Amino acid sequence: MVKNTLLQVWPIPAFDDNYIWCIHDGQSALIVDPGDATPVIRYLEQNKLTLTGILITHHHADHTGGILSLMQAAGSHVPVYGPATIDIPGRTHALLEGDKIGLVAPRISFEVYEVPGHTLSHIAYFANMQANVVEPMLFCGDTLFASGCGRLFEGTPTQMTQSLAKFIALPKNTLVYCTHEYTLSNIRFALAVEPNNANLITWAQTAQALREQNLPTLPTTIGQELQVNPFMRCDQKEVIDAALQVSGEQLLPTSAHVLAVIRAWKDRF
Repeated sequence: MVKNTLLQVWPIPAFDDNYIWCIHDGQSALIVDPGDATPVIRYLEQNKLTLTGILITHHHADHTGGILSLMQAAGSHVPVYGPATIDIPGRTHALLEGDKIGLVAPRISFEVYEVPGHTLSHIAYFANMQANVVEPMLFCGDTLFASGCGRLFEGTPTQMTQSLAKFIALPKNTLVYCTHEYTLSNIRFALAVEPNNANLITWAQTAQALREQNLPTLPTTIGQELQVNPFMRCDQKEVIDAALQVSGEQLLPTSAHVLAVIRAWKDRF
């Protein structure tokens, strides 16, 4: 039996709402942000996959807690890629903006983006089109969510705006693999910001139907987020007007100020 050599990306559910992404070719597997080793080991065993690498976007425990157990279970050297500017136990390869990773099994390459905001050391992995990748792929951790963005635990609104700008510049068909199933709650907030956004209203119905079938709402795409995600639309009149109304004060004419207002609004929504 010949195994499928085309790359597949599969969400392994963990905790209440995390997705641990598995990128595999039917034989070799990369794991993204393994907060819990147990469901990963189970998935790898059930699908007869060999772990060949781990990608980490940031240091929070629900993204890193399973690293050491996975390395031990693999029984061999497994490279662990992660941000260079913070210590993550088990990390073997420290990454900075512009670094490139080329992997043979599964065959895929990534470019690294530094995307501070949610945390100061957050990074994202972008795989552009190649022989075995039909569409570009972005593994963005907790920086960008479907219809939302990460809470600013460490970074500033300006940093988050600059980070999201890197994503806005990517091809619109880029598949976005974020790591939490926050979509329905994010949509509820997005509708408060843009109640007349027809694309968002349609997306709300689609996402609701997916969740009623216990299906993930991910991946989304950059093009989709540009239509429905208020944090990617801080230059749009309806988002600016909503921020003005909420703040009750004159806004600086910058996307960062708009994002600061609507992120604070989301935090108490």
